[in-house]
Amino acid sequence: MWPATLLRMRVLLCPDKFAGTLPAPDVAAAVADGWRDVAPGDDLLARPLADGGPGFVDVLAGALGGRRVPVPTVDPLGRPAAGEILLTDDGTAYLESAQACGLHLLTAAERDPKATTSYGLGLLVAAAVEAGARTVVVGLGGSATNDGGAGMLVPLGVTPLDGAGWALPYGGAALAEVAALDGEPRLRGTTLVAATDVDNPLLGLHGASSVFGPQKGADRADVLLLDAALTRWAEVLTERLPGCPSGLGALPGGGAAGGLGAAVLALGGRCESGIGLVTRAVKLDAALDAADLVITGEGSFDHQSLRGKVVAGVAGAARDRGVPCVVLAGRVSTGRREAAAAGVTEAYSLVEHFGGEEHGGVEAAMTRPAEGLRALGARLARQWSR
Repeated sequence: MWPATLLRMRVLLCPDKFAGTLPAPDVAAAVADGWRDVAPGDDLLARPLADGGPGFVDVLAGALGGRRVPVPTVDPLGRPAAGEILLTDDGTAYLESAQACGLHLLTAAERDPKATTSYGLGLLVAAAVEAGARTVVVGLGGSATNDGGAGMLVPLGVTPLDGAGWALPYGGAALAEVAALDGEPRLRGTTLVAATDVDNPLLGLHGASSVFGPQKGADRADVLLLDAALTRWAEVLTERLPGCPSGLGALPGGGAAGGLGAAVLALGGRCESGIGLVTRAVKLDAALDAADLVITGEGSFDHQSLRGKVVAGVAGAARDRGVPCVVLAGRVSTGRREAAAAGVTEAYSLVEHFGGEEHGGVEAAMTRPAEGLRALGARLARQWSR
């Protein structure tokens, strides 16, 4: 927390990751370096954040400590991938779906939510259960899958079957033929929690397939097929899993990470705000109370940023305290009025810093993000330092 000394300027750095370029701790460090180049006497406090997507475990490990345990897993196409779980002293295990299901694990040509599977996430959850965790918190976000968690259930002891009693192939499309489940969940009394700030349901116009399927490679025909398949999947889960809540397809959060939220709910778990969980862990409220300026950010500051993401939560909390909040992003496409209403005082783009799209700004923002963030940190220090 802030030192008990006379401070010239108290700057709180609490960015999310810049997806595809820098993890949140590196973003904060780059901005801090730039600020110190100009105003070394100011006090900077870094509290990197995450909402449940990539970087969730890193941020929580820095805040909570605990033991990080490597777990071999597989990617959305079944290839070997490196995963890990964070085990804390209170018996909680934290893990992130993106390590096994992440869109970043596939090339653009490999993206096909009809075929990708969440099986690898099931391996991580099973490892956490076997390690003795009483609660398993699964960060959801950045997934390449749309299988409603069907793959995840297999390592936990539940296999989806077709009408002839054969195990279904992996992938979201195969769920159109699901008729039964074989086995029972082997959770040993463990409570599952889905950490997500997506409130979309599993099914329908605002569901997993319609809203998130296209970014995972689904065309219009695929979206319709996948939504129908998940409709059938929700029916079977409700019929065959004891404790599965009724109306599963319409429950808030069920559509997170291609329906992984629905699978957690079907197993008797619950959904919690990912950013809320992280901000409590890093004691963000106390840091905000003492800050003179807040700097947050993410890879793309757009209309989705103000719908429950890290930036929205930070900006709103700063606004409520009367503290100015500056957003740094790779790209900024949110309107000034909309941003201001959410509590954002100013927003700066790496693309514009590097000359704009017409002068290679996009490529520079992707390949030299730390350099750009350091320069923007210095610029903010010249503007804001007392």
